[in-house]
This record gives sequence, structure tokens and C-alpha cells, in this order.
Amino acid sequence: MVETAAKSSRPHVAVLASPGLGHVVPLLEFAKRLVINHGVHVRFLVITTNEASAAQEKLLRSLPDGLDVVDLPPVDVSAVTRDDMPVITRLHAIVDESLKSSLKAVLIELCNPRALVIDLFCTQAFEICSQLSIPTYSFVTTSIHFFAFALYLPTLDREVQGEFFDLPEPIEIPGCPPVRPEDLLDQVRNRKIDEYNLFLLHISRLPLAAGIFLNPWENLELVPLRAIREHSFYLQIPTPPIYPIGPLIKQDETLSASDEECLAWLGKQPSDSVIFVAPGSGGTLTAEQVIEMAWGLEQSKQRFIWVVRMPSDASASATFFNVGSDVNDPQAYLPEGFLQRTHGMGMVVPSWAPQVEILRHSSTGGFLSHCGWNSSLESICHGVPMIAWPLYAEQKMNAAMLTEETRGGRKASNRIGKESDRTGRDREGSEVGDGE
Repeated sequence: MVETAAKSSRPHVAVLASPGLGHVVPLLEFAKRLVINHGVHVRFLVITTNEASAAQEKLLRSLPDGLDVVDLPPVDVSAVTRDDMPVITRLHAIVDESLKSSLKAVLIELCNPRALVIDLFCTQAFEICSQLSIPTYSFVTTSIHFFAFALYLPTLDREVQGEFFDLPEPIEIPGCPPVRPEDLLDQVRNRKIDEYNLFLLHISRLPLAAGIFLNPWENLELVPLRAIREHSFYLQIPTPPIYPIGPLIKQDETLSASDEECLAWLGKQPSDSVIFVAPGSGGTLTAEQVIEMAWGLEQSKQRFIWVVRMPSDASASATFFNVGSDVNDPQAYLPEGFLQRTHGMGMVVPSWAPQVEILRHSSTGGFLSHCGWNSSLESICHGVPMIAWPLYAEQKMNAAMLTEETRGGRKASNRIGKESDRTGRDREGSEVGDGE
């Protein structure tokens, strides 16, 4: 039974994130700030399925007073999802099943919160909240540059024939730096697939929001922020009021025994001497990439902490839905003897590491990152230079922005030959930047 909001005299709002730590983390941090800094009573609504990750469960254990986790009634999504589904297709199916079965009843039982804040992939909530006269705000968990592209995408869809990937010139976004076709997010590289149509559907609903919260801060992305506020294109959509409220990043982490061991090793290393290699909450490398990374780290003689996962040749986001829960024995896929030869020089961490604690540590000197927006903000805020190795979603756009606009990192060279970009095309290994 959901506790009613009437028991609290404080302003009461609800926050709803779609599955995946990249969405849950920033919305949870937003909820914490509302509670701690503004005295708001927040119900954090969790979509519960049989796919909840161990990392998410750990994240939701320790919360401040005034922030309550409310599990939406669990739904069985086995009939509408498959393990090999693209991330957004699977996300949409999970969220759709959950919200249509319970969101309205839960909001009524919570005595109709003053507002509901949702992420980009929970836009089914707009219709439900309209029926209850609850203002609904969007929290965009990406960069402002990507947000500007998202607002422009419905127009691009109407005006461009064929595939965006095949355009001969960079895509001109009103008032913003252009986007090269090769840097487009995976979901728009093939307009014939369901994932593209679902992504476009959610994007096209953004103007329905009462307002939009953005995770960057005013000075990080001045050009796209000014464009969204002042350019005639965005004014005529019309774009809802936007609020840059970042950086909303994790401030602390609940540490396990293995986390403590990792940080103890890090504490024995010289200042700025360790490179942190991590593929984000859902990122996975191919078997070949794992081998090449291992040989590169070993031969470099560089101190390192490397978060490793069971490789996947099928998907760069293979652990998106079960991060921290994957069965993972590095000896099964790393080069024979690698762990022994690098003992003392580096530390291999299966599946999940305390990223915030590692990035803020004085011994960490660099971050080889997938360029998810949460990780990018954490690296920027803690002053750790990045080597960008984007894997999926909008990470190529983030990498381009970070290396060319903010100068916060360098792109990693990819010398593994020809590989699939996992969108049905083949691409030659790119060699961009010097990888320093």
C-alpha cells in the first residue's frame, strides 16, 4: 500500500525514471536536491520488472529522509521483450507495460503530486498526467547540444529523404555546431527500423512538457543553450521553458568490500599516475577489443584500473539492463597470464566499480571513457582528462563535443581493423586524435 502524500505538509512531487542507470542516477540526484536543498517531499517511482540490476538496487538503498522509493507494481515483460532487442525498443516496451497498468492508480493514491518529473523515455506519462491535471516536466539526461538536435529531429525527418548517415555534409542544427553523419547516435542511422520510430515518437512529445530540466550548467554549453533560448526555430516549436540545473552527479557511493579493496590499491599509487578504464553502466567491448585493450595496457606499463565485462560481439550495450548482475570471471576472456603479469601495476574490476570515488581520487590521472553524459560530467567536475571511446547511443556526439568544443578530452585511436558498428553497416577502424 502506497503511503499517502497527505501525511506530509511539505510540497510533494514525484519523479519517474525509465530503467537503466544512465537515467536513474541523474533523476535520483535531482530528487535528492529537491529534498535536501528545497524541503520538497519526493516520491521516486521505480519501474519494477524481473530485469532490475544489482547496481540499481544498491543505488536505492540509502536515501535522505523525505525521499521515498515507490515501486510501481511489477509487470511481466517476457511476452514483449527479448534479450536481443535494441535498447530503446526494449525500454519502450518495459515502460509502456508498466505505466499503462499502474501509473494512474499510483498517482491517485499519492493524492495527485504537484508535479511529475520524467525522463525522455517515459513520455507515455504525459497523457496520464493530463487526465489528472498534474503538470509534467521532462528531465533531459544528455548534453544541451544533443537536446537541440533532438528538438530539430522531427523537422529533419520531414525535410530529408533517405538516410541521414549518407548525407554528404554535416547536419546543420539551428544556431548550434553541426553534427557529422558519422557522429549521429545509433538510433537515427537507420530510419527503417522500429527503434528510430520510437525514438522520434518520444522526442516529438518534448513540447508537451511544462518545462525541461537540463543537466549541464549555464557556462558549459553556451552556444546551444543560447540557440534554444533565442533562435527563431526553437521559439516557434514552441520549446517549453528550459532550466539548466547541472551538474547533477553522484556525490557519494555505498561501498562494498571489493570497492574498498580497489580504493585501497588506488591510495598506494602516486598522484595522477593511474588511468581509469570503464565502459559505463551498460557498455561492453567485443572479444577482439578486450584482447587488444589488455595487450595495450600491459605493454604501456601504465598503472590502471580497468572495469571489465564479459565481451559481446553482438551489442555494445549488452549489460544495459543487468549491470552489476552479470556473471563475470575475467580469467575466462582476458589473455592467459594477463592478471599475473600486471599484478601490482593494475587492477581489474569485474562488472562495476565506484566510479565517483575513483575519479575524485588524487591518484587518478586520466579516464578512458565511453562518453556517456553522466560519466562525462563526473570527469569534468573532478578535473580528470578523458580519452573518448564512444560505444553506443549518443556517445559519438558527446565525444565530438567534448574533444572539439569543450576540449575536455581526446578521441581514442581504433586500430583493430574493420568492425561492425552494430547498426547493420560495416565501418573501417577510425584513427582520430593521438590518444594521449
